[in-house]
Parts: sequence; C-alpha cells; structure tokens
Amino acid sequence: MKRNLVVGLTGGIGSGKSEAAEEFARLGATLVDTDAIAHELTRAGGAAIPELRRLFGDTFVDPSGAMDRSRVRAMVFADPEARKKLEALLHPMIRAESERCISAAKGAYVIHVVPLLIETRDYRERVDRVLVIDCPEEVQLERARLRNGLSEEEIRRIIAAQVPREKRRAVADDVIDNSGTLDALHKQVAALHQKYSEWADAPERNLS
Repeated sequence: MKRNLVVGLTGGIGSGKSEAAEEFARLGATLVDTDAIAHELTRAGGAAIPELRRLFGDTFVDPSGAMDRSRVRAMVFADPEARKKLEALLHPMIRAESERCISAAKGAYVIHVVPLLIETRDYRERVDRVLVIDCPEEVQLERARLRNGLSEEEIRRIIAAQVPREKRRAVADDVIDNSGTLDALHKQVAALHQKYSEWADAPERNLS
C-alpha cells in the first residue's frame, strides 16, 4: 500500500499555522497537529501527567489535574535543564501518537503541524514536503498578543528562541505569505491543496 503523502507545516508564533491547517483540513486533508497531541497528553488525566508530577512536583499541575502551562512555560525558559527533561518526557510520546495518526489517515494527504519542524531532524525526515507559513515579525507580535494574551517581551523571547525567519524560508519547499487577509491565505492554501492532492494520487510521486 502506498504511504500517505505527508506535508510538514511549520512557522513561528503568530504566523497563522492554525488558520492554514484548518483550511487544509476543510478541503480534505487529514490534520495531525503535534500541539494538539501535546495538549491531550497533558490535560487532566492525560498520559504524561503522572511522570510530569514525578519530575517536577505538584506545583506544575493545576487544580484540575492538567499541566499548569504558564508555570511550565516560565520554568523551561528560565532553566534549560528543566526544558530538556520536559522534552525527554513529551517528545517520544508525541512522536509515537503522531505516527499512529499518520498511518491511520483517511484524507487526501496529511498536514503534519510541527512548530519545531525545522529544529527537529527526526520530524523533517518523516515529511515529504516542508510548508512554511510566513509573515513579518511585527505581524507575529500583534497576532500572538491578541491570541495568547502574552506581553510583547514574552513574545519576543519566544521568537528569539525559534529558528530565524530567514532560515525557515530557506529550507521550505513551499511558502505561504500570511501577512495579508484571511481570504488571501485561503487562496494560497487552495492552490497548494490542488498540488498536494495531485501528488498524493499519482502512481509515482515527483514532488517538484
């Protein structure tokens, strides 16, 4: 059986990854989102919570039993060793679940949303194409501020910790410019959806 075509979708904070991914899904792609998987693992009763408690203590679990995201975010930015411990816990679980979801995908092709796709060789090796959602930093700041309620300082710190925009664009097979309207984004998604669908259906894939 032919393997599903997998497009790795990535971009910086506030670039519009979720909006693009949702439009691909609306058009018929199967969405496999590592952030959504991480949220499922760290919700109340999630598979990662017992080990999270053991590693970091009850302080980092909120009263509902879910991971306290604001506390954990502050901790990993302040303590690189804590970040490594958290990644060592979550990343293998996220990879295993994402691979299961990709194998079970029924859509025309898979959009695999991975915020740290460029930084993580393992994920890059598992996708057929790299799609970058791109916009200027000032647009990122405004969107992230409105969506997440973070301060400008926090957002700039997150941007600084991510791969630079230029490097992300340099390794991309496809780029969507999301500096404009939602309609402009949807038109670019539609054009790529047509291309990815044709490749997914082709007896032999020539991804160029």
